Amino acid sequence: GSVWLSWCALAFLSLAYLCHGALSCPPLCKCYRGRAEVVCNEVPLTEFPSEGLSRSTTLLTIQFTNITSLSEQQLNATPLLKGLHLYSNHLQSLSAHLLRGVPHLDTLDLTGNRLSDLPADVFNHAPLRNLVLKNNVIEKADAEWLPDNSSITWLDLSGNSLRKIPTALLQKLPHLENLDLANNRLEQIFPNSLDPLNKLERLNLRNNKLETLDASVLQSSRSLTHLFLSRNNLSKLPQNLFQELTQLKHLSLEENQLSHIPTGLLDPLSSLEEEGLDLTSNPWLCDGKVEYLWRWLQKNKKKVFLPETIICASPLSLVGRSLMSLTESELNLQS
Repeated sequence: GSVWLSWCALAFLSLAYLCHGALSCPPLCKCYRGRAEVVCNEVPLTEFPSEGLSRSTTLLTIQFTNITSLSEQQLNATPLLKGLHLYSNHLQSLSAHLLRGVPHLDTLDLTGNRLSDLPADVFNHAPLRNLVLKNNVIEKADAEWLPDNSSITWLDLSGNSLRKIPTALLQKLPHLENLDLANNRLEQIFPNSLDPLNKLERLNLRNNKLETLDASVLQSSRSLTHLFLSRNNLSKLPQNLFQELTQLKHLSLEENQLSHIPTGLLDPLSSLEEEGLDLTSNPWLCDGKVEYLWRWLQKNKKKVFLPETIICASPLSLVGRSLMSLTESELNLQS
């Protein structure tokens, strides 16, 4: 009898361990690959589910929940975590030293939350390569968020309310390859502020409030292949702005306030791909000063996106005409 009882007890304990230990999954969540991957999607969670998480979790996705905060203690439950995706929750606060207990974390995606002020050292302690803060309510980016010589290669701050990007922050990002600042309120990029980013390949400044760019701003961006400047208020560009961009494949300048571009501006761009340059929806003034652009377009038509839609906004006699279609005499040029 007693042997049978102890066997029963053992069986019960093993079963309990299987159900609650090795194979348990946080309530409302799904677990995959032996619980290394956990997904909590569109569920009424209000707290981070650290209780039920296995210590062997490496990938955690929590999206469309009502979680409002995240602390260092909660993340300590998953010391092997490599990827943390917290898309579209209601996060308003993160604790300082948030990542101290996740020393292998490579990717942190906080897209679509309500984050505004983040504490110092919030992204210290982990070898982050991808940091996504897209579509939050951040008004000020702070160098104190990051360690010196950060390993980040991809930083996405698009869709916030940034008016400037501090040089001190960029100085901490020598490995950065992709910087996305689209859909903010940036009024200027400080001279030389991008100099530390000599591995930068993609820079997205689309849909901001830039009126011009300092001549020095891209002088160290020799690795740049994609530059997005559309939907700003750019009316003047310095003649040597693109001097060093010999690797550039794609340049978007559409929907700005350009009436002219300076002679020689596009000459360094020898690597532009087919349809790699977009100049549409600018108020081009088709007078003698447009000669450089007109001649460049005749020679490089294939590199331009919809070249026939580069349209004169003035003078009155040429309004609505395609710049490409004009003759030398219409532009009053001396051949």
